[in-house]
Amino acid sequence: MIRIQQIEQPDASASSAAKARWDSIAKPLGSFGVLEEMIQKIAAVQGSDAVDISHRTAVVFCADHGIVEEGVTQCGSEVTTVCAKAIAEGTSNVNAVAQAFHADVLAVDIGIKTDADTNKIMRNKIASGTRNFTKEPAMTEEQMTAAIITGMDIVRDLKAVGTQIIVSGEMGIGNTTSASAIASVLLGLPPEAVTGKGSGLSDDGLQRKISVIRRGIELHQPSADRPLHLLQTLGGLEIAGMTGLFLGGAVYHMPVVIDGVISAAAAALAYQINPLCAEYMLASHCSGEPAASGLLQMMHLKPIIDAGLRLGEGTGGLLLLPLLDGALALYRHAHTFEEENMERYRKLS
Repeated sequence: MIRIQQIEQPDASASSAAKARWDSIAKPLGSFGVLEEMIQKIAAVQGSDAVDISHRTAVVFCADHGIVEEGVTQCGSEVTTVCAKAIAEGTSNVNAVAQAFHADVLAVDIGIKTDADTNKIMRNKIASGTRNFTKEPAMTEEQMTAAIITGMDIVRDLKAVGTQIIVSGEMGIGNTTSASAIASVLLGLPPEAVTGKGSGLSDDGLQRKISVIRRGIELHQPSADRPLHLLQTLGGLEIAGMTGLFLGGAVYHMPVVIDGVISAAAAALAYQINPLCAEYMLASHCSGEPAASGLLQMMHLKPIIDAGLRLGEGTGGLLLLPLLDGALALYRHAHTFEEENMERYRKLS
């Protein structure tokens, strides 16, 4: 965890050089909007205006939640194991999208209750799921720390083999309950304001979920200014792993894409630990879950896509990649004012 102290501002000169390139293209200034800002941001992270994101990996952390025993989900924890195996073997939702956009997928067992029957999953199991946070902390401090370190180490190792951008993903039945509980505390909002139906609860199920979150918060009394305690008491092992992924992005100068609300909760925790982490994050979309927009606004991040997505696994995060590819095509190959002997656009007050 001492690595977190190494986090620094990304390269402002590389960002300035990227902006100069954008402004040299024969088009109105800033006319490619947030995509221009994202390319500049990646330039700063990579330390060069020669932005390259051709080697990309979706990292999908898989774990179970003890809170499922409170009836907050439509299905049981066994579904986590089934889906984790499918992700590892390349047959799940995230794999289909990743293949379309030339991304690798890494499935990580960081806390599945029952082992997935496959040798294609990365086994970094910290525990066989979390505990029921209405009765006790979801994790021990040691388990939480180990999960965060796992996420940071994965960034380090992927960078060593050439990955240039990471998409965060997760699979864990019950994890919208943990994410909503975290969001309630971080945003200072009541549980009912940030809690949705997840994968498909009834109205009664939603009220039960809200009640469970309220009970967990009352029991542990977490606060936004103690993000590690918040994560330990109400979080999940996959959320802790993604928190480490976002911290690792800042440590190892790797852009990391935020997916949906669970990913955003992990990103917000990393931001609370060190706000500079946001300089290494890219917001792909605003999830259909009610907590999503508030978490992104808290980190001053602008999502590109607003389409009510809530599938998870990193699928929404992957959809950012072709938009960035399109922006880079313009950034690298479009004609310039100089080439066309045109007068440049000027910024008018």
